[in-house]
Amino acid sequence: MALIGLYLVATALLVVAGVAKAARPDDTARAVGELLGAWHAVPLRVLRGTVRVGAAAEAALGLVALLLPRSLPAVAVSLSYVGFATVVALARWRGGPLATCGCFGRPDTPPTTAHLVIDLVLAAAAAAVASAAPVHGTVLSELARQPWAGIPLVFVSTVGTWLTLLALSALGALEGARRLVGGSGPQAVSPR
Repeated sequence: MALIGLYLVATALLVVAGVAKAARPDDTARAVGELLGAWHAVPLRVLRGTVRVGAAAEAALGLVALLLPRSLPAVAVSLSYVGFATVVALARWRGGPLATCGCFGRPDTPPTTAHLVIDLVLAAAAAAVASAAPVHGTVLSELARQPWAGIPLVFVSTVGTWLTLLALSALGALEGARRLVGGSGPQAVSPR
């Protein structure tokens, strides 16, 4: 299957982000409230509960899609990343106080262009897997078709997941810090 490595990265990130948001939903709840303009209209506990349910579903989707790289889970992964890209694009377009998307349950992931591009690339990879996925495939059957029983694929996908996580969090935090100290561009934030 073409792009299976990127697909594995996409599914692993869903698991990591889902678990992180379920454990620490506050930043994501605030981000969702700010983004929807409903921060004062919806109590934080309601947003927090909604985020926890959504995060659990995200982690479950990631796990199922990882273990069963078939068309339906791959389509769901692709649609998830299209949704994430839409939220990031909306947050970037609106500008304002949104300093984090809360993607990993911490305030370290502002909506950056890199975040948007990564979401779109992972959505495309999942769509490619969906179009070529076997009906009854599993991750083990896919690894068995790979050179050296899939060990290089697992290694590269694990490193890719780690690097993507860094690109979304550490680079995002650096971008947020740059904005706070007077960086230029559409997302520059004035000091408070």
